[in-house]
Amino acid sequence: MTHRSVRALALVAGATLVLSACGGNPTASGGSGGDSSDGPTDAEQLFEEVMALSGAERRDKLVELATEEGQLNLYTSMTSDVADAVSEAFSDQFDIDVNLYRANGETVSQRVLQEQEAGYAGNDVVETDGIELAKLEQEGVMAAYEGERRDLVPEAGQFDTWTATRFNVFTPSWNTDAVSADDAPKSWEDLADPKWDGQLAMELGDVDWYLTLKEYWLEQGKSEDEVAQLFADMADGAKAVKGHTVQAELMAAGQYELTASNYSYIVQKAKDSGAPVDYLPFVEPAIARPNGVGLMKTAANPAAALLFTDWLLEEGQQVLTDEGLSAAIVEGDNPLNGVELIPVDIAGVIENSADLTAEYEELLANAEVVED
Repeated sequence: MTHRSVRALALVAGATLVLSACGGNPTASGGSGGDSSDGPTDAEQLFEEVMALSGAERRDKLVELATEEGQLNLYTSMTSDVADAVSEAFSDQFDIDVNLYRANGETVSQRVLQEQEAGYAGNDVVETDGIELAKLEQEGVMAAYEGERRDLVPEAGQFDTWTATRFNVFTPSWNTDAVSADDAPKSWEDLADPKWDGQLAMELGDVDWYLTLKEYWLEQGKSEDEVAQLFADMADGAKAVKGHTVQAELMAAGQYELTASNYSYIVQKAKDSGAPVDYLPFVEPAIARPNGVGLMKTAANPAAALLFTDWLLEEGQQVLTDEGLSAAIVEGDNPLNGVELIPVDIAGVIENSADLTAEYEELLANAEVVED
């Protein structure tokens, strides 16, 4: 028997602003959640009841209930190839239709909040980057999640109403045709070495990496002036690049020798395809930005949402790994085994976004912008 098809929903500009007028979003099957201000929603009550179970009993109950619901409305910022692989694997295993909406993280969270404000239960579950999940958490639209697999997620990925499913791990990387293993950076401070002048690339949007490394250095006893000088030396002669994938491609092509902060999974994918790039061994501590999953209080298909969350932290971890991502639960042959991780200061990024952006832009003001 063939699995049910995974239906992708196209982004329609302005759709979330006219939900009431146009009769709603086609992903939804009705708002069974109710008004959370009146107490627990229907979805929260189901979550609480089923989360009291564990093991096979919990899985069997969820499969029974989710099969009755028959569908899952998932909003995500996964790349299209990863989103398709995850959706299809889940649908294959449980014969549940996945109605998929995919966009960048900011667009996903904006859509969720606009629909919530309109009283419309458009999605059952959201999987996106930690900054946007933290914003949703502040708005109180997600329900708490408990599960045996959550306990295996590093503390850096456990939050009040969402749980990391994967990490974007910031790491230096280099062109192996130009940089030997001996010369490759062994510490974050090595990036400030004058030998990299004109050969180091910095990503234009990595404000979260910048803040977290800055705070780490200060916590290690460096003075404000010392930290500022390290970043200034790093930026001296640096190339500025927009986009991590572009950053890796240009490095592989020999536009520069080294990048200060790229995602390890992007470099690994390029390495696997034969590009002369590497990032191992990790410079420690590795800076990890969690991307995770959250249950909606207003989920129209709460059993499917909870089943998907459990699955994404179990079987889904292998799917993410097979797609080249850094799964949150480190098991087996994983390059993150034994690596010290420090989480991105998500709260700090949100609270000081404008100032941090201006500070980082000023740091890179004299950098040569390199484009694909």
